[in-house]
Parts: sequence; C-alpha cells; structure tokens
Amino acid sequence: MRSTRLLLSLLFAIVFAAPVAAAEKPRNVLLLVADDMNSWLLGDADRYAGQVIAPNIRRLAASGVNFRRAYTAAPVCSPSRTAFFSGVSPWRSGHYHNALQVQKSEPLAEATSLAGTFKKAGYTTIGFGKITHGWDQKQHWDVKVGHKRDPAPPGAPLTAVGRGEQDWGPIHLPEEEMNGTTLADRTIEALGREHDRPFFLACGFFNPHMPWYVPQKYFDKYPLDGITPPPLKEDDLADVPPLGVAVTSGKSKYVDAILKAGLHEEGVRAYLATTTYVDGQVGRVLAALEESEYADDTIVVFLSDHGFHLGEKNHWQKATLWEEATHCLLTIRAPGTTKAGGSCERFVSLQDLYPTLVELCGLDAPETLDGRSLVPLLENPAAEWKSTALTGLCDKGQPNVGFITIRNEVGRYIRYGTGQEEFYDTTKDPHEWSNEIENPAYADAVARLREAVPSPSETARPLPAVVRRKKG
Repeated sequence: MRSTRLLLSLLFAIVFAAPVAAAEKPRNVLLLVADDMNSWLLGDADRYAGQVIAPNIRRLAASGVNFRRAYTAAPVCSPSRTAFFSGVSPWRSGHYHNALQVQKSEPLAEATSLAGTFKKAGYTTIGFGKITHGWDQKQHWDVKVGHKRDPAPPGAPLTAVGRGEQDWGPIHLPEEEMNGTTLADRTIEALGREHDRPFFLACGFFNPHMPWYVPQKYFDKYPLDGITPPPLKEDDLADVPPLGVAVTSGKSKYVDAILKAGLHEEGVRAYLATTTYVDGQVGRVLAALEESEYADDTIVVFLSDHGFHLGEKNHWQKATLWEEATHCLLTIRAPGTTKAGGSCERFVSLQDLYPTLVELCGLDAPETLDGRSLVPLLENPAAEWKSTALTGLCDKGQPNVGFITIRNEVGRYIRYGTGQEEFYDTTKDPHEWSNEIENPAYADAVARLREAVPSPSETARPLPAVVRRKKG
C-alpha cells in the first residue's frame, strides 16, 4: 500500500508539474506596431529588388516565426487596428475605412479589446504610441500614452510637390526629441521596471507614415544614385473595373506629379530612410528586453498595420485591395513554442493575432473573435492551413457596398460589387498587372475564391461617415 501511494504521488507530480510551473510564471507580451510599413524588407525581389536597411526587425524575424504571407484585415489605419485589437473583422463590423462612425457598430460594442482580455486575466496593460486608432476601450489600459506627430520642419513642404502630409525631408529636431524615440524610451523604461504581475506591453510607432521627416543620417544611408524604385506599368488601371479605379482617384494626381517632377527615386529614398529610423527604435526596445529579467518569458510580436504603395497601380500610400496595400509584416517569437529560423509561407491574417495570443498565454478567448489561432504554424510553419488572408475596404462614395479580397497560393480575387471583380494569377503575375477575371482558363479558380469570401448578403454595409461640422 505504501509503495502504491508513493507511485501515485510521483505520477501526480509528473502530470501536474508543467501546468503548475506555467501558472507560476505566465508569459508576458511585448507588441510592437509600425504604421504603413510595407513588406519590402522581406527580400522578395518580386515585391522590391532594392536595398532595405532593417537589421533589427530582420534579427527578430530570424529568432521566431516570420510570416512572409501576412495580410491586413483592412488596408487603412483605423479599421486595421480596430480589427486586430477587437477581434472583429471589418466585413462583420462595417468598419472598413478611416473616419466612420465606429460607435454605431453593434459587433464592436459587444467586443472586448485585446488589452481588456489580458487585463481581465490579471495582467498589467501598458500602451505607448499608436496602437489603436478610432476605436479603443480606454478602461482596459492601466497606463496609456497616445501618439503625436513630430512637427513639420521650418519651411515645409520641403518637396516641390509637397502638400499636407505628403512630403519628406530632413527633420529639424534632434533624434532624441522625436516622438518615436521617446515612445521607445518609455517602453525601455517599462521593461526595466520590476513588475509584480505579468504584463501586456504595446508600443506603436507612427512612422513610416507620411510625412517622412527623419534625421539626415537616415537619408545618407541611401545614396540617391543607388535607389531602385518599384517597377511601374503604364496604363496599369486599364483592365481594372470602375470601382477599383475609383479607390485610386485621390492619389493618382499626386503620383503623376511625382513622376513628372522626377521625384520617384527621392520619394522611395525617404520612405526607406523612415523605415530604417523605425528599425533603430525597434532595435533599442529589443535590446532592453534582452537585458531585462523578462527576456525568457516574453512573447514578442512585430507587425505593420498594412502595406503601402509608392507609385504601383498609379497609387500612393494605402487604401487599395492590391498586394502593395494589403501585404504586411508579422513576426512572432514565443519562448517554449517557436524555434529560431521559422519561416512561414502560409497565407494568414492580422485577424489571427488575437486568438493566437490568448491561446499562447492560456487565457479565455471571447466568443466574438474572428480569425484562427496561429499556434499550429508557430509550432510547425509548414503545417496545413487554409488561407485566412481576407481584406475589406469601402469607398466613401459608395456607402452601401463593402469591398473584399482574398489572397492564397493561386492568386488574388477582388469583389467590388456585382459584376466588378478582379483576379490575378500571382504565380505568373506577382505584380498583379493583368486582370484575368474574364479569362475562361481561370473560371474554376475564380469560382473557388468567390466561395471563400463572405457573400454580398453576409458582408456588413459600411458604417456611416463621420459628420464634420463646418467651423465659423
């Protein structure tokens, strides 16, 4: 009997040792977000063949699982961040664009923010900078400091075609006074403190959102004669349906002005310089984590909220459903789950982040979550996966229509409205230059992709636009 009791005791110790240890030392989360950073630094020549100096982001990517085919749920700041932070997709919430009346979305009203789920589980929640945009549940943060733009240099605009935020050039501030630098400072200070509870710590950098004002030293890293602009196709919009052309209408004139003034290379250079500035701040934060007591039990996530055009499809900035605006960055390093050097080619969504983090940390997931946990891909980057890379958008001139696209191994399908579609065979046409929607050779592929996106009747109508009162 005594030997039996001893054996049972040993079995109980073995069975329950791991969960007890996990409960004693829960994982922290460090979430790093960059604004408007496209996927050029992934090194895919089909996307960009030039040099991108981003050693710190690349080092992080090599230390965990780098999702090379990650896509945003919406190619605009506010709906993208609302989607991955609420867990509610745009095609269910109706939040497809900036400046919509988010408070009128019932699904968002019923959602709990990512910070809220961690706070409910006993975490300290800390946020610095641009994390959410237009939708937030402020009560879910123990500490929250928002973002602000750096002031424009004296004499701005600095370019011949500059207008508003569409400008670039050397900033007049010392680097240590720039907003991105001070946000990194705050994050570093938080990592250096002693915490009596696990933490959810988020830091959001405004750059490389326009305007591109950074110190001259970052421009100097990219000699102008060595800049490789992305390839452009003349009349690229000729086979795009009217609603697709309409989404570019606000930016096409700016692209034309840049090209006419011979400033394409300069614009690309400024974007790259600003990307490298963000990489430097990310590197400082990661170095502080490695020097802290939390290095071995902190999940690190780096992502960009969406991609960015620099002339492709005669467009500048974001807010399209093509590869340039929808393809984004996502890296996850989870101690005890991921292995260094993981590279995943599966087509995933930022919408998958919320369920992933709650599973990694053993938290209860809200029932309102869309997306799927990426944990199977963190454990095995080559695991089977059905594409979750859906993206939604709306044109504010079409208030009753939500646009949607899906990207998978075959290509990209876009539905703007009845009879207005696009399909690109990205295995042969990585730049999405030839719309094959009418090509009978792709009829079966298009039919399968149509079935993979929510039907028009299942797709939420866009929320009404914010009504801005006239001054005076």
